[in-house]
This record gives sequence, C-alpha cells and structure tokens, in this order.
Amino acid sequence: MRKGTKLALLLGLIPFLVLVGALPLVNRLYPVILGLPFLLFWILLWIALTPLILFGAYKVEQRFNRTDKERP
Repeated sequence: MRKGTKLALLLGLIPFLVLVGALPLVNRLYPVILGLPFLLFWILLWIALTPLILFGAYKVEQRFNRTDKERP
C-alpha cells in the first residue's frame, strides 16, 4: 500500500474513532451548548467535521500518489 493511501486511511479513521470510541466519555447532559445537550452537540460537530477531514484525506492521497505524468 502506498504512503498516501495509508495516511488517507488514517485520516478517514479519525471521525469513526471519535464518534464511536469517545461516546462513553462525552455522554453528558451538561454543559448545554447552543441549547443542545453536550452529547448531541458532539455528534453534530463531528458530522460537520467529517467531510472536511475526508476532503483532507482525498488531497493527501492525491498528492502522494501522483504518477509521473500527473506531476507538474
């Protein structure tokens, strides 16, 4: 597996680990943020951040896995 692919997979793993692995740690009703319980705010925040992280993973893979014809 190429270096860029490994880095992209690691970046893609971050949202999964945070949403699944950290839920027991952030399962709280208080504090209330923007009128939402902390757990709901946490989930919504990571749902919003996931596309940005996956776009970063796409760019990392694209940068490291270019062929010689695609290089500037």
